[in-house]
Amino acid sequence: MYEKVVEINDSFSAKMFEHQSQDNKSKYYGGIIDPIMGVARPSHGNTPRVIAAWVASIVNPDSNYFHNKELVKRLSGATDYMLNNQHSDGTISLGATNYHSPPDTGFVVVGLSQVYQVLNMHEWEQLKDIRENIRLFLKRSIPALLTGGGHTPNHRWVITAALSFLYRIFSNEELLIRAEQWLAEGLDYTADGEWTERSNGIYNAVSNLMLYHAARNLERPELLEPIRKNLDLMQYLVHPSGEVVTDYSGRQDFGTTANLSNYYLIYRLMAHCDKNRTFAYMADLALEKLVEPSSVDNNAMIGHLLFPLIREETIERKKIPNEYVKIINETHPRDTYLQKLENTQSHMNILHSSPHLAFGSPIVRYKKENTSATIMTNTPSILSLRHGSVRLLGTKITTAFSPGVVDFDEFKEIQGGYRLKKILEKGYHGPVPSEYLSQLEKVEENITPWYLLPHHHRPITHLQKHLLTVDIFPGERSWDIHLTSDKHEEIFTQVTFIFGKEGQFSGEHLKAGSNPDQFFLTRGTFKYSAGNDSITISNGAYEHWIEVLNKDHHSPDCKHVSVNLMTPIDTTFKLTLN
Repeated sequence: MYEKVVEINDSFSAKMFEHQSQDNKSKYYGGIIDPIMGVARPSHGNTPRVIAAWVASIVNPDSNYFHNKELVKRLSGATDYMLNNQHSDGTISLGATNYHSPPDTGFVVVGLSQVYQVLNMHEWEQLKDIRENIRLFLKRSIPALLTGGGHTPNHRWVITAALSFLYRIFSNEELLIRAEQWLAEGLDYTADGEWTERSNGIYNAVSNLMLYHAARNLERPELLEPIRKNLDLMQYLVHPSGEVVTDYSGRQDFGTTANLSNYYLIYRLMAHCDKNRTFAYMADLALEKLVEPSSVDNNAMIGHLLFPLIREETIERKKIPNEYVKIINETHPRDTYLQKLENTQSHMNILHSSPHLAFGSPIVRYKKENTSATIMTNTPSILSLRHGSVRLLGTKITTAFSPGVVDFDEFKEIQGGYRLKKILEKGYHGPVPSEYLSQLEKVEENITPWYLLPHHHRPITHLQKHLLTVDIFPGERSWDIHLTSDKHEEIFTQVTFIFGKEGQFSGEHLKAGSNPDQFFLTRGTFKYSAGNDSITISNGAYEHWIEVLNKDHHSPDCKHVSVNLMTPIDTTFKLTLN
């Protein structure tokens, strides 16, 4: 395992030589030119990422680049670039967004602090200036991290980890006080180990690793508990192919293809911390997917150098289950939390982020041999399924009532399956009561811009409600989706099955849409095939002709089959696995 990490780091180190700017007249001189953006950046996924890999190679006797003189020059240029691109307030900018950003500075500080500690462990005079450059960068960042905030839930733990490293290096008590201010907010995970952002592809790993460092640097072992819970949960969120479940994420990994590689280091660290056999096995799975080093804060080789005990292979492996049904967050008191929110309206003051109201929503994970499925609430899709090479990426229901995609918010286990419900509401607004109008400050007599009116005081009139219910019944070779509505008539509805682009459709009742990757099942069945596997879905309907309902545009990277329905609805879709 260690040998593979060395090989991966060395290969990446060599590859990055050609991406470093050697033009001493360029503002990017010494930085790593991003092959997609065409510019260098000082953010955690760009130049600092390469600095970490190069340092890990140059100090490691097992590396092909141990004490490599050319690498000394390149590191010197890269650390100079970092100092030249650190703003006067101590921050860096992400580049694509987030300018003068404390959290993005935090990511870099967490990574470069580890790099600095590794350099301190290695006595070689030629690395002295590089080490001092990194120390200066870290020192300059202190004012920004003592005063700066973030956007998202995980940013709090990134900044906390950065503060904890700076505290260890510079012994400034103010850093400790600021870290404790962030931790005083309390941690944001459910009893089953799900973080607020529900981001299995990205931010779970971020929160886990950041809190590991905070726990270690601040001597707060209780911070390890949510990490344990989340790492344990992740064994149920991996498809047989090694793909991680991202179908209900609250962040940018939603619906993307992700794997466990970002979890390698934290699984390795926690496996040795707890002597946990499952974590050791998951670390092996993660390493299988690791092709290049992760960002500067999560470099596997730096982790092996800084924590040499994790090189030991003394822990037996315990395989994760191949067959299970796991209900996640079944007992989480989400409704109680949301009732508290109604009293505070605090979500109205969350800027540049989301309140993540789906936090703690029930999820069902099903796995049996080469079939893996997810039943979801409070997300645009109700069901995703993998069967061998077949990827049913999502199943969504769109209605003209709300209008839009229905995110079912009620969950119940029923005989043989699961029930999802949603009561949609739509009403109209009466005139603002006179007592609230009298409080308005007028600029001009008899003129009031619409946006200045106190709309929240308008009474609701003619409130309409529309109930949709979905019962999902898993089976070894077939799944049933039973969709029903209330008695409302003539509400345009569309059920769309979303597939990976790699497969092919067949079926005599498939009607092509104007989009080349959208089809309509007018009646009967259709088949989707990928590799040696396939899934057959029935039954079709074409009760209206609308292709895209209420601007619910489908992803261009997928293939879609829609069934067009009009309420009232009582229909069953059968998914047969072949």
